[in-house]
Amino acid sequence: MSTKSILITGGAGFIGSHVVRLFVNKYSDYQIVNYDKLTYAGNLENLVDVADKSNYTFVKGDILDEQLLDEVFEKHEIDAVIHLAAESHVDRSITNPNAFIETNVMGTATLMNVARKHWKDFNGKLFYHVSTDEVYGSLGKEGYFTETTPYDPRSPYSASKASSDHLVRAYHHTYDLPVVISNCSNNYGANQFPEKLIPLFIHNIKENKSLPVYGKGDNVRDWLWVNDHADAIDVIFHSGKVGETYNIGGNNEWQNIELIKKLCEIMDEKLGRAAGSSEKLITYVKDRQGHDKRYAIDASKLKNDLGWEPSIDFAEGLEKTVDWYLQNEAWLKNVTSGAYQKYYQEQYQNR
Repeated sequence: MSTKSILITGGAGFIGSHVVRLFVNKYSDYQIVNYDKLTYAGNLENLVDVADKSNYTFVKGDILDEQLLDEVFEKHEIDAVIHLAAESHVDRSITNPNAFIETNVMGTATLMNVARKHWKDFNGKLFYHVSTDEVYGSLGKEGYFTETTPYDPRSPYSASKASSDHLVRAYHHTYDLPVVISNCSNNYGANQFPEKLIPLFIHNIKENKSLPVYGKGDNVRDWLWVNDHADAIDVIFHSGKVGETYNIGGNNEWQNIELIKKLCEIMDEKLGRAAGSSEKLITYVKDRQGHDKRYAIDASKLKNDLGWEPSIDFAEGLEKTVDWYLQNEAWLKNVTSGAYQKYYQEQYQNR
């Protein structure tokens, strides 16, 4: 692609910040525009190392704000979009589904409408929509999600992402908008907001707090290191075929309870505690409503067509992740207190 100006939505979030950093550092001839609303999960501290780079710009904005998006597309002459901005936590979607419908469905439609308006010629343009494996529903003990698995979303979150996936494909078929979609498994790694399992439990273990496990803890997830996910997005962005979908997985299934026990083991060793100490913090709580049993990704299409596969095994990735959180206690403290969000909201409130 000859793309020179890329809008990355949700670029201050967990996955988004890793994608922004990769593109800013790897492609010095690209202009990267990070567009983020800076909600509770968006944190510009994730990107302090690239904030002063000449090919990086931050814009505080909502993907529902059509006027601001118009201004951004015109000012920065946007050639491509990598769309990661989304409400993403299942538990929050259960208590407030409307926020997920507005952001994930209406926000995606607004963004595509603006792209269509400004891209008079689709040559060299691309709308890359980043989605989740949760749109496929729940698996039994065997089998894997492929790109042709029928959609069967079970939570308001996954339903909103499924809706946005369908919209993106519909815009491709109806308006010839050049699109590509990827659906990934559970991400883990540095800079993840501690409402998610791994950073939450690292924090709770360190503080000797309860480790609440849904149901029996026998739900299974496939885990993908966030740096590998960013690399896969890079590969798909540059080499993926327009109109195609690519599944991104870690080939790494774990039962929740086994993952938590492994995390306890690592933390006991890192903190110099007696073996088995942290496991005593595990408590079983009422299962999540509509809790999907198992997710597992077949990423063979991405490997066979584009040559991507995970670079790291889970044992190494999990240890790197634990080390990062233990070495960045100030980040964890500030993000849980909301100090960074308050600072940046005030700094950008009039921009």
